[in-house]
Amino acid sequence: MAKKQIRVQIFPDGQIKAEVIGIKGKSCTDYIEILEQLLDAETIDSEYTDEYYETEQVGVQQQDVNQIKTREGGV
Repeated sequence: MAKKQIRVQIFPDGQIKAEVIGIKGKSCTDYIEILEQLLDAETIDSEYTDEYYETEQVGVQQQDVNQIKTREGGV
């Protein structure tokens, strides 16, 4: 799993540049919204990285329901 990071640069003129790294898909924009709130700032320009267009892989485990019933004395 890739490390999730937010890289923030603050320039002498007060401009702030933020880059979300390691977060795939549209959920990366959620982090920018949080930064806007924390910094009392507003996004005026956005560029999407290749990760924005990717889908994050989420591991899901599935267990056979019939086996659970059998172990518990059900079926």
